Order: sequence, then C-alpha cells, then structure tokens
Amino acid sequence: MPDPVRPQRPSELDQLPDRDPQETAEWRESLDAVSTHAGGDRAAYLVRRTVEHAQDSGLAVPGLLETDYVNTIPTSAEPAFPGDEAMESRITAWNRWNAAAMVTRGSRYGLGGHIATFASAAWLYETGFQHFFKGKEGDGSGDQLYVQGHASPGIYARAFLDGRLTEAHLDRFRQEAAGGPVSGLPSYPHPRRLPWLWEFPTVSMGLGPISAIYQARFNRYLTHRGIKDTSSSHVWAFLGDGEMDEPESTAALALAGREQLDNLTFVINCNLQRLDGPVRANFKIVQELEAQFRAAGWNVVKSLWGSAWDEVFALDTTGALTRRLREVPDAQFQTYATRDAAYIREHFFGASPALTEIGKLLTDDKITELFKTSRAGHEPRKVYAAYKAAVEHKGAPTVILAQTVKGWTLGPGFESRNANHQMKKLTGKEFRAMRDLLELPIPDSELDDELVPYAHPGADSPEVRYLQERRAELGGPAPARKVHPVGLPAPAEKPFDALKKGSGSQEIATTMAFVRLVKDLMREKETGRRWVPVVPDEARTFGMESLFPSAGMYSPLGQTYDPVDRDQLLYYKESQDGQILNEGITEAGSLADFTAAATSYATHGEPMIPFYIFYSMFGFQRTGDQFWALADQLGRGFVIGATAGRTTMTGEGLQHADGHSPLLASTNPAVVAYDPAFAYEVGAIVKDGLRRMYGPDADQQEDIFYYLTVYNEPKVQPALPEGVDEESIVKGLYRFRAAEGAAADAPRIQLLASGTAIHWILEAQQILAERWGVAADVWSAPSWTELRREAMECDAAALRGEQRVPYVTRALEGAPGPVLAVSDWMRAVPDQISQWVEQDWSSLGTDGFGLSDTREAARRHFGVDAQCVVVSALAQLARRGEVKQETVRQAAEEYGLA
Repeated sequence: MPDPVRPQRPSELDQLPDRDPQETAEWRESLDAVSTHAGGDRAAYLVRRTVEHAQDSGLAVPGLLETDYVNTIPTSAEPAFPGDEAMESRITAWNRWNAAAMVTRGSRYGLGGHIATFASAAWLYETGFQHFFKGKEGDGSGDQLYVQGHASPGIYARAFLDGRLTEAHLDRFRQEAAGGPVSGLPSYPHPRRLPWLWEFPTVSMGLGPISAIYQARFNRYLTHRGIKDTSSSHVWAFLGDGEMDEPESTAALALAGREQLDNLTFVINCNLQRLDGPVRANFKIVQELEAQFRAAGWNVVKSLWGSAWDEVFALDTTGALTRRLREVPDAQFQTYATRDAAYIREHFFGASPALTEIGKLLTDDKITELFKTSRAGHEPRKVYAAYKAAVEHKGAPTVILAQTVKGWTLGPGFESRNANHQMKKLTGKEFRAMRDLLELPIPDSELDDELVPYAHPGADSPEVRYLQERRAELGGPAPARKVHPVGLPAPAEKPFDALKKGSGSQEIATTMAFVRLVKDLMREKETGRRWVPVVPDEARTFGMESLFPSAGMYSPLGQTYDPVDRDQLLYYKESQDGQILNEGITEAGSLADFTAAATSYATHGEPMIPFYIFYSMFGFQRTGDQFWALADQLGRGFVIGATAGRTTMTGEGLQHADGHSPLLASTNPAVVAYDPAFAYEVGAIVKDGLRRMYGPDADQQEDIFYYLTVYNEPKVQPALPEGVDEESIVKGLYRFRAAEGAAADAPRIQLLASGTAIHWILEAQQILAERWGVAADVWSAPSWTELRREAMECDAAALRGEQRVPYVTRALEGAPGPVLAVSDWMRAVPDQISQWVEQDWSSLGTDGFGLSDTREAARRHFGVDAQCVVVSALAQLARRGEVKQETVRQAAEEYGLA
C-alpha cells in the first residue's frame, strides 16, 4: 500500500505492504535530521555505509552503480608488496627508455609508432609480468594477455631486456618487408606476423574486449566439456578508456556478468585522453564506466590516486574534497596536470571555503605532485593491490579502472598533451631529461639528436636475473604463443559417401546437406567431441534442431528450468557439457566465440573444429573486421554462410539478400571460399578442409579457414558424376554435363555456374538444345576465388622465370565457343577469373539491391533465370556471327524480355 506520510514521487515500493509505516517515517526523519544538521555529504555517507553493511549482512539490497571518485582499496587495506620495488622500478625504467628509443630511431624512416600509451601504462604491465601473468610452460595454457595495441613498443622493449629480442630486431620495428638476418617487428600485436610472441590481435579497437570475454567463456567451455582443465588460466585485457566507445567494447559485458566469469579481468588505462583530445571532456569517463560495468554485474576496482593523496583525504572532514573530485570534468583534470600550483589553488581549491582551507595546508610542491604525477596507475603497490583483488574475487569478472597520465616520464612536451598520440620521437634534450628522471646510467656522450642508443644492463645483471627468475616462477615468458602440433585422424569415409550417392528423388538444400554431414562427423569416436557448432539464434532456420537433444546447448548453469517442449523428441536442451554454442542474436559475439575455438590449438594445445553458421548477409558484411582479426590470429575452422544468394531466400528483401559475400571473403587471404552447387561438392570441400587444417601430419597443417555459402532452396541432389574427381572440385572447376546429341555444326557455348545457379544453366542447356539448336556444356565452378588465386600464383611464378599455366586456363583449353558465367552473386564474383579464360567471356549476376518476392520473380528481375541465360548465350553467339541477331530478338520476345 502507498506510504501515507510520503509526499515524494511515486516509488516501486508503494506496491509492497509497509508493515510499520511509523518506523519507516522515523528512519526518513532521522536522515533528514542528519542532512539538516551535519550536511548532505554526511547524510549520503551514512546511507552508503548502511547499504554496505546490509550487503555484507547478506540482505538483498541493490548496490550503487557509482561510487566517489576515490580508490576502491584504501592504502590501509593494501596487501604487502611481495617484490623488490626498487629492482622492478629499474626494470621498468629500462623498458621505458628502450620503447621510446625504438620508436624514435624508427622515425628516421617516417614509419611512425606510439610512445605515450606505454609511458602511461608501464606499471600496469610490469606489475602483471612480475607477479601475475602465468606463462605457458606449466599447463600449456597459461594466462591469455590482450595487450593494448599502441603499447606494443613497451612489450618489445621487455622482450629485448629478457633476451628474446636483439637490438637488430628493435631496429626493424615496422620494417617487415625487407630481408635480412632478423625478422622485422610488426607495428602492433599481429600473430600472423610474429607468431612466437603475439597471441591476440587487438589494435582494431573494440575487438580486444569482446574477444577477451568470449575467450574467458570458451576456457570455461573446455573445462565443462572435459576437453581440458583451464581453471588456472586467467584472461587479462588491457584497454584504453577511449577504446571503450567502440560498441564491441561493451557489447558482451552482460554475458560476462551473468555467467560470472571470474577468470577475466579488464584493465582500463584511464589516462582520460583519446587520439585527438579528452575522452569525456565535459564529463567523467571513470564514473561512466563504473556505472556500466556495475550494471552488467562486474566487480569494479577504481585505482585512481597515488599515495600522495592520502594525507589530503585525511583533511577532508566535510566531504568537500570528495565532492569536488566528482564534479570536475576530465578535460579540466588534464589541464591541472599541465599548469602550476597557483592555477590549481585558484581553480580547484578555490571552489569552496572548505577546500580553500585544505589548500592552505599544502605547499606548492605538494599540489604539483598531487595533480601532475600522483596517480595510482604509476605506483606498483596500488596496481598490485588492484590485481590481487581481481584474481581473488569470485563470482564475477573484474574491471580495474586505473588512472594514469598519458606520456608520463616523457617530459612536459608529452605529458597530458592532446597531441601526444601523434608524437613519434623525443629530442636529445628530452632523452637526457628522461634519463635523469629514470636514473639510468647512460652517459651524455651517447646522447645526441641523431641516434639515441638502446640501453641494456647486461645479460647477467641483477635486473635481468630478477626478471627471468620471476618469469620462471610464473611459468615462462609472456606474452608468448606456442603451438604443440597435434594431428587429428581423418574421419571415416561413410558420411562423405552418403553425399556422393545423391539424394535420390528427395529434394534437400545444400544447407541441410552440410548439417547432416556435420551431425555424422560429430559422432566420430576420435574427433566428434572436438566439433564446436556456433550459431547466432538461427539453428532451427538451418535445420539444426536435430542436434538439440543429442549435442545440447552449452550453459554453465545447465538447465535450471523445465523447457516448454520437454515432451517432444527434439526438445530445447541446455547442459553444462553442451556442445552447441547458441549465442543469441549477436554475430559479433558468435564470431568471437568461433575465434576462441578456432585458435584453441595454439592457446591451449587442444585443436577444436568449430563451424559457425549464419545468414550469409550478416557475416563478412557485418563482422568483416573480426574475420580479418581471425585471420591474423591464425584461426582454423568452417564458416558457413547459409540462406546464401541474392535471390534464393524468398521474401526477406534488401537487408537479407546477399549478393556479394564471396567477393568480400576473397579480400581476406586466409579465407578459402567456396560456393558449392551440390551436396557431394559440400562433402569434398569439408573433407579437404579437415585435411588441410587438422590432418594427421601436424607439420602440414595450414592456418586458414573455410567459407562455404550454402542455400535454403531444396533441390534433388545428384550423385557424383563418373569421371569427376574430388581434386577438380576442390580446385574450383569441372565439367558437370557435356552437351549431348548436338549436330556437328551446331553453335557451341560453355556455361559456368556456382551454387544454386547451376540449376538455371542446366535448364538453359536443355532449352538451348531443344529450342535453338545450340550445344552448351555445363560446368560447375565451386570456387571462383580459388581459381583466381591459383592463377595469380602462376603470374607470380612468371616473374621468377617459371612457366606455369593456370588451372582454369588448362581446364577450359579447347572448349569450343564463348564462355558465359552465371551466379546468384554480383558479376564481379565470377569475373575474378576472366583474364585467364582464353575464350570470349561474359557473365550474368545479381548486381544491385535485393528485394522481396518469389525466387522466380527475383531472378527475372536480375536477369539470371534460365530464359535470361538462354537469351544472353544467343546474344554472345550472335556477336561472333554464329547465330543470327534475329534469333536473339525472337528469343527475347518469346520469353517476355523484349
């Protein structure tokens, strides 16, 4: 019932009975009295203390989404620091120097590089390397480190210190193309370019956070399914506060929260700056992020202020300082870090009489220290306390909001400057100042404006011994990527033989053919459990419901409810050891899941065989950046673009009608793309993919992934024709059906098609023969892209003096007449091979926006149905003088095209 003594706004509590309205009123009056007599800050403090006590007592009280702009862990509660702080400071100093030297030396060639990010985050990394990050020499997994891309110079500098890189390597920073005795270092974390060091590509901002979440989840998946115990692995993602603007950065926060991924920690470097200026100029990014993460169920640790602030907080008996810290916008704090004490006294401490009194107790040097250098992210004890709290927290992932100064230790020309992201070098004067600040033993004679030296204390120095001992205790070097080759046995031939036999009189779509094949492969004794189906809430659309009861959907909680269809054969089954990853409507999340599974062979030494099936329009178009990162991460698996083609998925229209994903896929060098026409082609392609990615000879395995476009149009699936071998299918072109019964002098033409378009040209072949006396051979082209790539390899060989004829040229050699290529894709897809076809070339395709209608109407609209193929074939023959132009006009009129 409503509270009769409460005149305030309506509340959800008004719906609940109040057993003692008088008691409620007394509590309210008590709070009002404190506010009146001791001030609002005191009243708010008491309320928060009461809420804390209630939560600690186990009462179901919602937590606050935002706390004061102070450290979560008071100095008095910090654990003892277990390391040698002075030694670790020297190690960090060497790393800072060499990171800056490497980028500055590289600037001679105009190659760029970033200095300020690592300068702000050096202690965030070093504390982890010294005390937390586990290497792979223990259980083969270790921790997974997602390093902020712009901080890569600092990671290279540390690998130089520990002996994994040399000066020659550092001098090849961002110089990968030139040959030489040592390999160049990529600009950012790129596993494909430096596969022994980097595990995860992160510099496409936003992909690191979502990938880290799904990696932590996949670690749990492996454990729950009994594949590998990953309970000792922890996922660390180092992120920038500006990076959190990317939608992918926060898209999966709720997943991590609800699944209680306490094996995951985000470390967000809150230097309050992005590339052009402040992250939240008029607001506070730390407070915003805290509210976001708390709302998503994360444990939040704010590590903002250095120890110099402790005595100042002790003076804040009225709460004025805490209130002021909350109300000052980020851009103003950035300004404070660059101005003198007089300015700070006027604009910060002058905001209220209480603050003015606090300011009077502080010297100018103290004020300068507070606002210019004293940040928790620059103090190893505070970073250690935050990390320890994170790894010990159970029941939720943790985010650490660590405040730093961007460009710290690089001098006043860098620190907190808006343009410091674009600053690529230090002058000799700035290096000398940096040397003095870091107390490095580098003589003036080695410093000039031309070529600053690298600095190393020596392989047997106390610093290097300390570093190596700490890493040995934690399981070896980090970051590190190690592949322990594991070959998987080839599957039995039976599942593939079933597809070779065709479907008899039954009509099935190639989507269903793929699903049936995988269902059989998942029953394989040796490899069946390694299959990882990933689907973004469309399993029923793709005919996968038959997998529900047998494989089950993965859920860390199992099934805590009675499914509504429990009495049905194909009921919706969730289980803790479920095999299917049904991610809901999130292609980005599904692809992040796929990536974790596709790289498990390296991350955990456990090869998994993921297949990710989705509406083809929402693959490379929506998540192309993630597919590029997947290639960079050397992922392996099968990507299935279902309901493919511009005209094949009836009724859905412009946004769903995919006419270009094979073209987008062709731009990714790691993608092996196919557009199979028949079920037996699907089988041959999958078998070849298993051999190349997972074959018994592990040394021959390739870091590629397959993209198959499959259709939802039911058709009778033919048996594998006699004389057609699987090699020609995999190469991308073979003659499916030759013209029969044609007169010796009949005009000839070659019809090429992929995917569902094969059925249009087969009908056209019949019409051309029976109505127009034209003999057409029908060719299936399962992969235009593979044909093109093989031809390009032949071109490259010619530059080396080798003579090689492309397969597509050899396959069509001597085939009479012109060539007409047809597909349910834009014409640029088959046109990829045109320059290597010796015959006259033309193509038909579905260029333009898709539309809603029947398949027949859509195909007529785009001019690709059988009748359009016939008229186009006749027109091409007419241009060669082999049929009369009148025949073309007559056919166009007869088929309603004129």
